[in-house]
Amino acid sequence: MTDSTRPEVARNGISRRGFLAGTSSLLGAVALSGHGAAAAAAAVAPVVDGARLPALVIGTGYGGSVAALRLAEAGVDVRMVEMGMAWDTPGSDGKIFANTTAPDKRSFWLRSRTKQPLSNFLGFPIDKDIPKYTGILDAEEFAGITVYQGRGVGGGSLVNGGMAVTPKRENFAAILPSVDPGEMYGTYYPRANAGLGVATIDPTWFETAECYQYARVGRKHAQRSGFPFVFVPDVYDWDYMKQEAAGTVPKSALAGEILYGNNYGKKSLQKTYLARAAATGKVTISPLHKVTSVAPAAGGGYTVRMDQLDTAGTVTATKEVTADRVFFAAGSVGTSKLLTRLRATGVLPALNGEIGKGWGDNGNVMCGRANHLWDPTGSLQASIPTGGIDNWAAGGAFAEVAPLPTGIETYASFYLSITKNPYRAEFTYNPTSGGVDLNWQTAWKQSGINAAKTIFDKINAKEGTIYRTDLFGTYKIWGDHLTYHPLGGAVLNKATDNYGRLHGYSGLYVIDGALIPGNTSVNPFVTITALAERNIAKIVATDL
Repeated sequence: MTDSTRPEVARNGISRRGFLAGTSSLLGAVALSGHGAAAAAAAVAPVVDGARLPALVIGTGYGGSVAALRLAEAGVDVRMVEMGMAWDTPGSDGKIFANTTAPDKRSFWLRSRTKQPLSNFLGFPIDKDIPKYTGILDAEEFAGITVYQGRGVGGGSLVNGGMAVTPKRENFAAILPSVDPGEMYGTYYPRANAGLGVATIDPTWFETAECYQYARVGRKHAQRSGFPFVFVPDVYDWDYMKQEAAGTVPKSALAGEILYGNNYGKKSLQKTYLARAAATGKVTISPLHKVTSVAPAAGGGYTVRMDQLDTAGTVTATKEVTADRVFFAAGSVGTSKLLTRLRATGVLPALNGEIGKGWGDNGNVMCGRANHLWDPTGSLQASIPTGGIDNWAAGGAFAEVAPLPTGIETYASFYLSITKNPYRAEFTYNPTSGGVDLNWQTAWKQSGINAAKTIFDKINAKEGTIYRTDLFGTYKIWGDHLTYHPLGGAVLNKATDNYGRLHGYSGLYVIDGALIPGNTSVNPFVTITALAERNIAKIVATDL
């Protein structure tokens, strides 16, 4: 493993190289594909108190991973800090990640009871008690909404379904009005798709695969009601899934793995951007470190304070480093909360009044439909979605035909909708609690429900079917209490300039989903990645 060439000097005079030799653990390899091919991973080591860093990236999700790779390629030594774990060590079952149908302590971030998106099934509650642990999925509760976020090296790429959708170009002006669509669709979306390893399922295999019977039923119902069904690209290794179906490799998607991580076939960021960043030898990652403050340093740069956590969430050390440049990439919620608090408490008073504003849920609502007995959806369901129903232009909704991988026949079709919800919330500092609140209202979800109903009311009428009422509570049809796609809170060209530079502070940048004002019309991570590619290209060219 090649260490960074620039020493990270501590107050006590111990060099970073010496510290690593004495106390660090290294990730020797990460699986680059489901076949077990490996590449060197970034060094994983705690931050040295008192270190001076050329660049600090807060978070290891899509935006942060892009920033780290491109900075390292430009010759900059990069330290990444991540609140979650490294997810590099198997549990007692021999697997790194827990199965979706059997959540354990690995499943949730510092909760003593699971809070699953589907809280009920066949009339019975399905949440259960678990040991408190720094697990992979955070169900962060605000007034009016629960926000699901990935916790660990790789961020949201660890827990999403991998649907890698580029928005239609005609919708882009409403997503990022200050960004040139020509450069995005000509350069940065292709760059992001290549970097993420995006591919589409083999349509011939799709037609016969047992594990996609549910998707074929969803397609039939959509088309019979006059809606277009579209194949959606993904970041799963489709060759590996074929081998899963053939029984020649350990099952991953066909074992229902999705919500709490995927052990084999999914190309999460550890296998793509972060692996490439590691190959530069200039990136070091510090898991279980939570940044609490970023303040101007007397000698230039920024003093960054952080807590080191153990797997019970207990603070075991508090550290300060000085960074020449700081990239906020803690996700829409993490970045927005931190910046909102730093502005309100006078730590970064020059941040402008747009901080905390423009937050949205990407219009997420969920529902299930009860099909007739002649439309079984299959007991074996691949956990990776492959298609969607596009009614954005006419009804303001794009709906994933989602799996319900219970291992039994449910005769149910399940959907996650992305809708044109116009409501935007704001983060504000609460001086009484010292926390940050979000003023989202559950009633605002009705706009998204109405948009989704333009698809599913019509399908139900055509098929003579009804909505499922047993998935989100007792006699509750719509999953209107959550989002998987938080966006906004530090909006591009408002809270920042048009490339993510924070107003008022040279050397501070936002590079994640906080830049996008609330909606992308499709799953957002390709747009987050492409925007990060655009912004870091400008920053490297002009700011270094």
